[in-house]
Amino acid sequence: MNPHMSPAEISRFLERTLLRVQKPARYTGGEWNSVAKEWDATPQRVALAFPDIYDLGMSNLGLAILYDQINQRPDMLAERVYAPWTDMEAALRAAGVPLHSLESRHPLADFDIIGFGLPYEQLYTNVLNMLDLAGLPLRAEQRTAADPLILAGGSACYNPEPMSAFFDAMVIGEGEEVIFEVMAAYAEWKGERGRQVDKDRQVDKGARNGEVQRSDHRSSITDHRSSTTVHRSPLTVHRSPNTDHPRLGLWQRLARVRGVYVPHLYAISYHEDGTVAQMEPIDEAAPTTIAKRILPTMLPPTTQFIVPFIDIVHNRAAIEIQRGCTRGCRFCQAGMIFRPVRERPVQEVLDAVEQILTATGFEEIGLLSLSSSDYSGVAELVETIMTRHGEKKLSVGLPSLRIESFSVDLMEQLARGRRRSGFTFAPEAASDRLRDVINKPIATEDLLRTAEEVFGRGWTTIKLYFMIGHPTQTLEDVDAIADLAHAVLKIGKKHVGGKAKVRVGVSTLVPKPHTPFQWVPVEDAATLAAHIKHLQGRIRGKGFDFSWNDPQNTLLEAFLTRGDRRVADVIERAWQHGAKFDAWQEQRGAAAWRQALVELGIDPDWYARRERKIDEVLPWDFVSAGVSKEFLTLDYMNSLKGAVVDDCREHCYSCGILGLFKHYRRNVPDGAWGCPALGRGKERQPVDITPVPLYVNADMTPELAAQYGPRVAQRARRLSMNGDRLSVIRPEVGGEPITV
Repeated sequence: MNPHMSPAEISRFLERTLLRVQKPARYTGGEWNSVAKEWDATPQRVALAFPDIYDLGMSNLGLAILYDQINQRPDMLAERVYAPWTDMEAALRAAGVPLHSLESRHPLADFDIIGFGLPYEQLYTNVLNMLDLAGLPLRAEQRTAADPLILAGGSACYNPEPMSAFFDAMVIGEGEEVIFEVMAAYAEWKGERGRQVDKDRQVDKGARNGEVQRSDHRSSITDHRSSTTVHRSPLTVHRSPNTDHPRLGLWQRLARVRGVYVPHLYAISYHEDGTVAQMEPIDEAAPTTIAKRILPTMLPPTTQFIVPFIDIVHNRAAIEIQRGCTRGCRFCQAGMIFRPVRERPVQEVLDAVEQILTATGFEEIGLLSLSSSDYSGVAELVETIMTRHGEKKLSVGLPSLRIESFSVDLMEQLARGRRRSGFTFAPEAASDRLRDVINKPIATEDLLRTAEEVFGRGWTTIKLYFMIGHPTQTLEDVDAIADLAHAVLKIGKKHVGGKAKVRVGVSTLVPKPHTPFQWVPVEDAATLAAHIKHLQGRIRGKGFDFSWNDPQNTLLEAFLTRGDRRVADVIERAWQHGAKFDAWQEQRGAAAWRQALVELGIDPDWYARRERKIDEVLPWDFVSAGVSKEFLTLDYMNSLKGAVVDDCREHCYSCGILGLFKHYRRNVPDGAWGCPALGRGKERQPVDITPVPLYVNADMTPELAAQYGPRVAQRARRLSMNGDRLSVIRPEVGGEPITV
């Protein structure tokens, strides 16, 4: 296999192959708005890699943003590459053709940087498969100066350790600015070593013509995954970097970029019980803590979206109207790591809609946010878009709405003159008590009242999404899912008769790093399976559609998301045994993972199902998402006591964000952040208090009720005076009802 095969040779291969594989348009490139720059005239070249198939990767907004921003620079180019499906992979391996970009068909090995997006953990084995298909060494320590810089970014990087062996560097946080700093660091290093790098690459290319035969550590592009490799002891700790490594200078430069983690400049040690003892830098260039990167204000939205030749998962243009969330759901990693809330001006969104329609011809636009109804200009935005474009039958998606009448009003506006699809609720838990635990205080009465409005306005379908496996969950809480589903269907039949449908989706809680539930064990598979079976028996019959996720897949996700460096060996071994496309039902390689775990003597339950001690050093503790571990600890304790905290737009709970980014906060325009105003001349966070519940739960201990009671009443009075309204009514312990 030649990792530097010419684009002409690759094109001839595709001409012979495309008609023999599924959906050949996945591999052709040339779509409307794709960018093809002159290769030799562009000095800096980046391959943006999404480790799943084209149909999914084309919907990834992060990749679209970086593609647009990089290609706006005249001296840079960005091209795309996706994981080939199994039929195309087999064809590539059989012909010895390396994985290549869509735009120019250059092999990945010809690029300066390959940047992988990692939005979720089930993509890990796909990364290894793509590197192998490119003819590149899997592990960073095996690469030479001639190899591209292998970079990763995305939500999964907030615990970078399971994949740390395979990347030269990993970006923690938002990548719009940091990517250019990484490219500058690479260009500087390449400039110093340029002649040697170019010489090494010429050697690689010369091998194509039989001039030189390389004999190195690269994995073969032939299918060798069943082979065995020698693995280092998982407890090996290197106390100093390899000063002779040809990429050390590159790693040192990258480590000096804020928000960039360079794994090989850090050592990890363990206690005898296997828990992490310490994570420490072993090079002066590496900081002790990696603080995430954020944008002080959102950049202008991408409008030149690529129009695919085939239907994809979300075949639409997308505009991010708001980044971050202030609701504080305790299970939600995105709500923690994307703080602070930053809103895009309404006019900027409206202008982007006009530009997108002109540039793409898309008939659907998604207005994206973690909590769209919290966007302060959402009513104005929806009204203006529908006034301007309603007659054009433009479809506008507004996901992540709150369960309230206001959301129904918004959906009514968006559905004017169009076929109404399902209306989605995501209460995540079915009992009031459990919703308090997860800090999603939606009263059952409010949910049913909203369902009444939905069906009463002519909608025929309501989708309900729940999780099982929450802390303190009982069988009664599980049973409440069925009770609520039946209550909603009854309301639907009252209004629309036999047309009423209730679709219930049940997933399993996977406790994520940097959330208040990061110490929580995953529920065991047998209990989860029993709960699913119980719900299957109760949620059935005309009008119901019940779906659920596989508890075994939950265990794998939990193992990967909570792992440390030792998990890297398991990932590689599982891939060698055939694991890939782990998020796909038809491709899940459970047997491959089991075999890898047995061979390496790793117990997945120790990572997934062990309850962590509060003072335990977690594998991701050296990464700062801005939300302090102290805050997460306190909120976890509050969850076990049933204490609810309200939207932090009310006032600051001192989560750590304002302290870490106070220099940004002072300089952004008023209203750009959802955090409370910092105030003039303040050098610290404006509020330093213990989070206070929105109300006192009837099940709360008397001691906690006595502590919180007066402050709850005080908050209720303050909110009432300000004219604010929250859709919860709860009795104060030992007092009169408090309406907020």
